[in-house]
Amino acid sequence: MEKDILSLISRDTTGFSKGQKLIAKYIVENYDKAAFMTACKLGKTVGVSESTVVRFAAELGYEGYPEMRKALQEMIRNRLTSVQRIEVSKELITNTNVLKDVLTSDMEKLRTTLETVDQEQFDAAVDAILNAKRIYIVGMRSSTALANFLGFYMNFLLDNVRTIHDNVANEVYEQIMRIGEGDVLIGLSFPRYSSRTVKAMKFAKSKGATAIGITDNDTSPFNGVADICLYAKSDMVSFVDSLVAPLSLVNALIVSVGMHSKEGLSSTFTTLEQLWKDYDVFASLES
Repeated sequence: MEKDILSLISRDTTGFSKGQKLIAKYIVENYDKAAFMTACKLGKTVGVSESTVVRFAAELGYEGYPEMRKALQEMIRNRLTSVQRIEVSKELITNTNVLKDVLTSDMEKLRTTLETVDQEQFDAAVDAILNAKRIYIVGMRSSTALANFLGFYMNFLLDNVRTIHDNVANEVYEQIMRIGEGDVLIGLSFPRYSSRTVKAMKFAKSKGATAIGITDNDTSPFNGVADICLYAKSDMVSFVDSLVAPLSLVNALIVSVGMHSKEGLSSTFTTLEQLWKDYDVFASLES
């Protein structure tokens, strides 16, 4: 099945019925809205029956409407502008209980990630990190927060970690210019994917480094570039990205690396606790 459903629709419409042509026209012109409609709502919007919508999905070669809608959602996730995201969110989130809608959506993403995560790829990522000469962490735009969090804790566990900052494009390459065989680059990117992160990963690969990609699914531009890919379900919530599941995956990676060096971990945090105490790092709760 082609990943780009718009190409599939445009390829041949001669066999479509009158109702199916109306559906095809609406999807092509309003794919950002159609991707999040039920079959019933799409039918009402276009002016055809729900069964016509279901038959349209089958005509395109999908097993059912849910599969077609999923293909449409995957296609558009990196295409939508912030304005389009706001419009789509009106279909997903009600004004009556935004808190409940967002938290429920995030819990679903965590559940999906847990069910689909590849344990072998996860273990391979941990082994690569533990055996690396140097570790570079790259995450830009909304993924900067994930990269900084990963780098913050990895620096407690290992002494060969460097988090890359992206003030300007050329500085990224200056910071990874010495990367080479035996090194690991961890790239984090979620829709809308950062071209800088993808380019940094390709550069690292060209120098012989191992590339670990943390992204959303196998349609990510990391796929085919990264040696190891870890997927966490991400989605849009209005104009912002939901990074709850990706952060949970990053947490698991940190904990797993730490658990492989229990004695060293204990010693490190004993030293840190004393430093934090000596220099009043944390506010006292004593009255």
